[in-house]
Amino acid sequence: MKYFIIAGEASGDLHASNLMRELKKEDPHADFCFLGGDLMQAQGGKMIRHYRQMAFMGFWGVLKNARKVLNNINECKKSILSYQPDVVILVDYPGFNLPMARFTKEKLNIPVYYYISPKIWAWKEHRIKAIKKYVDKLFTIFPFETTFYKGHDYAVEYIGNPSVDSVDSRPNQQQTIKEFCTLNHLPDKPMIAILAGSRKQEISACIPRMLRATLRFPEYQAVIAGAPGIDPEYYQSVLKDANVKIVFNQTYELLQHARAAIVNSGTATLEAALIGTPQVVVYNVYFGRLMLVLKDIFVNVKFISLVNLVAEKEVVKELIAHFFTTANVAQELDNLLHNKTYRQNMLNEYAMIKSSLGEPGAASKAAKKMVETLSKTRSL
Repeated sequence: MKYFIIAGEASGDLHASNLMRELKKEDPHADFCFLGGDLMQAQGGKMIRHYRQMAFMGFWGVLKNARKVLNNINECKKSILSYQPDVVILVDYPGFNLPMARFTKEKLNIPVYYYISPKIWAWKEHRIKAIKKYVDKLFTIFPFETTFYKGHDYAVEYIGNPSVDSVDSRPNQQQTIKEFCTLNHLPDKPMIAILAGSRKQEISACIPRMLRATLRFPEYQAVIAGAPGIDPEYYQSVLKDANVKIVFNQTYELLQHARAAIVNSGTATLEAALIGTPQVVVYNVYFGRLMLVLKDIFVNVKFISLVNLVAEKEVVKELIAHFFTTANVAQELDNLLHNKTYRQNMLNEYAMIKSSLGEPGAASKAAKKMVETLSKTRSL
C-alpha cells in the first residue's frame, strides 16, 4: 500500500520514522511519500519537504514566512494528488495537518489517520469538529487524551506512548559517564544538561538564561543537547564567547549521565522523566505577564509539561513566561542537585508516570491496526 505521511517537526520525524519501520514489517509492499526529516528518509520513500522548511513558530513566525507556508501547502496538495495514496497519516502539527485532512477527504475521499494527536485538549478545542469530520482514526498516546475524546463522543485508540519506545530502545544504555566524557572531549566533571528546544527562536531565547543559571554551580559543567537540523554555527552565534560543549545525536546519553537538566517544554520533558533525570521545565513567552493572564483564559490545562499533565499534578517545576528567570532556574537547580528528599520524590513520581503509560510498542500497535483496517477497507 501507499502511505503519505506528514510530520512537521523533529519529534514528528522521530515518531513517524518508527511508525514507517513497523509499517514495513506489517506490509512488505509499503511505499512512502512524505513531508518529514532525515529519520523518515532513512526508512525509504520520497521526501517532498524537510521539516526544517516548515517549522515556523507562532503567529509572527508564520506571518513573516507566509509565502513559504503557502508554497508548502500547495506542494503538499499537489503531491497527495500525484501520489494517489491509500491513506494519509498525519503526525501532530495541526495548523498544517488539519487543512490537509480536509483536502484529502474532499478531493480523494481516502482514509485519513492521525498518529500523535494535536493538543486540542490544551487549546483550540474547537478543532475537534474538523477531526470528527475529516479524520477516520485517531491514535492517542496519553491516557488523558482518550478520556478527553470520549467526552466529545469520538472513539480513539490508545496505543501507548512512542517516547516509551524511543527511550526503551535507546542506544548506549551501558555507556559509563567516563566513556561519554572521553568520547565528547569533556572534562571529568558532573553535568547539567541543557535542552533548549528544536527551533531557532526557542534556542536563542532560552540558552542565555539557562547557561547563566548553571554558572551558579561551578562544580558542574553545562552541556547542550544539539537539536537535529540546527547547525553548530547557529549555536555558536547564540553562545558568543561562552565555553560550552554542544553534543549532537546524543540527547538520551546526555540525559542519562546528567545529574539534572533544564528542559524547554516539549516531548523532551517526558523523555527526561522516562530516563530518570531530575529536571526543571522552562518556557519562554514574549510579553510574559500579559501572556500568562491570557493563558488562563484560552488554555484548558493547568500544566504545560507532559510530565505534569500525565501525572495530573506538579511533579516538576514549570517556570513559564516572566517566571523563567536566571534566579528561578538556579533556585530549582539547587533543589534538584542538593535536596536529596526533593530529588527522590521526583524520581518516585517518574516511576509512577512510566507505569501509567504502559509497555513499549506504540508504533508496532499503530502499524498493525492501520494495516489491518486498511486491508479490510480495500477488500470491501
